[in-house]
Amino acid sequence: MTDLTWISTAISTARPQAMGALLRYFRDLDAAEEAFQDACLRALKNWPTNGPPRDPAAWLIFVGRNSGIDAVRKRAKQAPLPEEHQISDLEDAETDIAERLDGAHYRDDILRLLFICCHPDLPATQQIAVALRIVSGLSVKQIARAFLVGESAMEQRITRAKARIADAGVPFETPGAVERSERLAAVAAMVYLIFNEGYSTNSGEAPARAPLCEEAIRLARLLLRLFQTEPEIMGLTALLLLQHARAPARFDENGEIVLLEDQDRSLWSRKMIDEGLALVDKALRHQKPGPYQVQAAIAALHARATKPEDTDWNEIELLYSLLEQMQPSPVVTLNRAVAVAKVRGPEAALAMIEPLDQRLSGYFHFFGLKGGLLMQLGRGEEARIAFDRAIALANTAAEAAHIRMHIDRLMKEGAVRGAKTAR
Repeated sequence: MTDLTWISTAISTARPQAMGALLRYFRDLDAAEEAFQDACLRALKNWPTNGPPRDPAAWLIFVGRNSGIDAVRKRAKQAPLPEEHQISDLEDAETDIAERLDGAHYRDDILRLLFICCHPDLPATQQIAVALRIVSGLSVKQIARAFLVGESAMEQRITRAKARIADAGVPFETPGAVERSERLAAVAAMVYLIFNEGYSTNSGEAPARAPLCEEAIRLARLLLRLFQTEPEIMGLTALLLLQHARAPARFDENGEIVLLEDQDRSLWSRKMIDEGLALVDKALRHQKPGPYQVQAAIAALHARATKPEDTDWNEIELLYSLLEQMQPSPVVTLNRAVAVAKVRGPEAALAMIEPLDQRLSGYFHFFGLKGGLLMQLGRGEEARIAFDRAIALANTAAEAAHIRMHIDRLMKEGAVRGAKTAR
């Protein structure tokens, strides 16, 4: 790994902690972002020469804070600074920062930042989008992909959200118990999307993107410590653990995608699976089902299957049907169709997804599944058209390579049929 690659990874990992502390100092999203960006530029200049700091997050916080104070001075044209308490909360600053970075209580800077971004004055979509941008530093393109919307539309959404936070005079403090409960659903959704951004990658990017998955799991565990009796947070944490447990088996030695049914299950993390299964069982005992619990229960059925053929697809279809009722979505229906194909065959699954054509016209997985179902039904030319569309929409090289494998198979089958006809 080159110095620049290491620095990029370290900055990405440290961003949530640093942004949380800088926002606490300056009480302004734009000022905190500017201070963090300046600290990153100084890191790129300083770290290759002087070596990495012991604690990159603490280094970025201190440098960013000093840079932000300098900016305040310049804007004030050398006028005296405001009183210290107006730009900084010193009760846990300076010497306490490095120790607090790994703390898991509700005053954690990351959690404070998440709850601020999830202020109820913002629509839910804006809450999640601005937090993904501010907290995790995801690009507008990455966030737009997660929401299945255009990049320009997402840029406008984030800009409006930041302006609304500024105009509303949102208090930059950790909310109390009642406010935390009200905003919990938005924070949980945000953590889930952060995980998905790290999970939806190719093998070459996986080492650099893994911190996103790990950060999402850390945040979910933090939420679980705050909300110990909330079954949906148990479900969320279990879901992330069970999904991440499969990470070592998701790509082969050539970097190509390995489907779930073809993965080497001995590579799955047994420790994560055991923790996830225990949380699923604990959540379901509360008998208050929610979307994360249902998704975790689906992941648990896959995790409990020693071999692919042991998977209980009937139960998975029932769970997806329940999820459709709780959280209607074309993507949920698409996932249910996979289970339907296993239970009732490809024709039934194809009939289920055909009405989704317009709504998922820009979604890679829709055309990948459609092509696979058509191929199973022997409709090769239609399958090729669907696969070509999937390649055009692929988000990673690994996704495109996986679809090309199916096309190669179609070509071989066509050649064999042609040879038989000639005979």
